[in-house]
Amino acid sequence: MTKSRVAAIDVGNDSIKAIFGELEYELNIPNIIARDTEDRPVIGIEELDNKNPLDGIHIKVHSPALKENNGIFRIGNLATKSINATELDPGSSKSEEDQTLIMLFATLALDAVRENNSNAFPRTKNIIDANYTLGTGLPLREVKEGKDAGYRSKLVGSVHQVEFLVTPKYQGLKVNIKFDEVKVYPEGFAAFINLVLDNSGKIINKDLIDKRILIQDIGGLSTDIAVIKNRNVDDDKAQGFNLGVSESLEAIREEIRTKHGVELDSRRDVVEIITKKSDRNHIMVKGSRTSVHDITDRILLDLAKKQYRLLRNVWQRNSQTEICYFVGGGANVLKEYLKTLNNNLDGYNIDFFEDEKESIWMMANAYYKLIIDFVRKSERQQPAPRVEPVKAK
Repeated sequence: MTKSRVAAIDVGNDSIKAIFGELEYELNIPNIIARDTEDRPVIGIEELDNKNPLDGIHIKVHSPALKENNGIFRIGNLATKSINATELDPGSSKSEEDQTLIMLFATLALDAVRENNSNAFPRTKNIIDANYTLGTGLPLREVKEGKDAGYRSKLVGSVHQVEFLVTPKYQGLKVNIKFDEVKVYPEGFAAFINLVLDNSGKIINKDLIDKRILIQDIGGLSTDIAVIKNRNVDDDKAQGFNLGVSESLEAIREEIRTKHGVELDSRRDVVEIITKKSDRNHIMVKGSRTSVHDITDRILLDLAKKQYRLLRNVWQRNSQTEICYFVGGGANVLKEYLKTLNNNLDGYNIDFFEDEKESIWMMANAYYKLIIDFVRKSERQQPAPRVEPVKAK
């Protein structure tokens, strides 16, 4: 019997963050895909296998869960170079997009083909059969609408195949993916779990356990505000909003193109300009270092005001709240603007994660803690194997 491997995957709008096994492998792939043909041209194909597979993900995906089956795609870094690259659109539902599933399957397949997993999954010629126990999540709004059940049903009970085409090291390999279990968690609840529990399920933040707190998770396409009371998410008061950073990043990208004639490949390039350690809010224009501070400040401050309005409205309805944590990639982008607004206006007790990776990886870490806890409890509940008594001859 094939052993099930644990996977915790956050399909974020900006990128996929994934944790596998016993924390021994992580993947971070830009959430960008581009339709392609089976034989993509490669310069120096004989050197293909010397390149990093993550820079050349070229796959065919077969799955009954997809609306458009058997599509061929460039994924991640390779897709950013395509003129037909697509990112998730503002207002779309993560649970209903083919792109969410394509990125999920691609990420799992990239783990399954690793040499380190050669003993974990059976392999017949060029076909690998991989079984996973998956922990993932959806925005609070989609979970409240009941879309988590439909999303889970697309994954379990079917075989999903990823075939690597012109991909370094993995060309010609096929991965059949099956799910032994899929747990879909609301993102706000997951953020709370990550704040208070470690990977073994022990409480690490006793001060927060019995506090009334808000968690404002700002993503690319949406914002979730979880209301935590008595160690649980208050489902009635928790809210999800169709307001993320993607639209603002796209607006910055477009204005830079119009004003400076510089074409940025993706929203991720905009994020890098805004958050990089040196020369922040600067780009190169015809070889000259040029400030785009006027563009980024105006657009991001406008978004920060909208996010702050959401915080104010939710806090007013939950007046005994003690602290609000801002989490997610969007919070990292808007951090300084939100701090300035709060200092000049209401002065709420708010906090951010100064560690950039901790904030961005928060959901993936939370899903890992939750799915590992599920696996441990399931193993404890399994009955011991029955031993037949030896009959005397």
